[in-house]
Amino acid sequence: DAAPGQLGLRPQAQAGHARARAVPQLPGAKGLGLKLGLFGGAFDPPHCAHVQLAQAAVAQVPLDELLVCPTGQAYHKARDLTPATHRVEMAKIAFSPVPHTLVDEREIRRAGPTYTVDTLRELRAEQQSAELFLLMGEDQAASFTSWREWQAIAQLATLCIARRQYSAQAQPPLVLPPSVRHVVLTLPILAESATEVRRRTTAGEDITALVPPGVAGYIARHHLYTPA
Repeated sequence: DAAPGQLGLRPQAQAGHARARAVPQLPGAKGLGLKLGLFGGAFDPPHCAHVQLAQAAVAQVPLDELLVCPTGQAYHKARDLTPATHRVEMAKIAFSPVPHTLVDEREIRRAGPTYTVDTLRELRAEQQSAELFLLMGEDQAASFTSWREWQAIAQLATLCIARRQYSAQAQPPLVLPPSVRHVVLTLPILAESATEVRRRTTAGEDITALVPPGVAGYIARHHLYTPA
């Protein structure tokens, strides 16, 4: 697995990337007994809550390997995404401290809209005996049955759902169909959002409390989310 600070691409994700460094496979990476997680998203930009979710999944499931997949053409996003090259580089920086975690570019390279079910089917074909886990926040879980082919996703993977901690009120129930396998991850209060990071950056406000330090530096160097 990639060492901290050396986040790379999965071997399967290196086709067409001649300069990408080979990443050693984990023991049992042919799939036998492997607990493999998928964390998809725009990561525009990746923020501290994303990293906390990844760390919780790796530690609490626990996962043998976690793939972070920046989305390509997100069918559900009304706005244009930041170019994929920037989002991939920020993801590599943000998730580098998380053990057993790799950035996978397959959704960036895929033509047309990006759907989670397609990625899970690819992973199942590659890792036929692995147990697949799909990471998401509770807001995504609440809308899960509106996802494309959600029943197929539920057959392919166990949902790993990050729930917020509620200090002053009771934890609202998590309602999912009985057929949907899921585990709940315990995390601290997650206040960060990519929308807030972009808003603060555009307004010239400080974002260092919301994103990993390396990501804040990358955004500043490349003048991302600032008015043209």
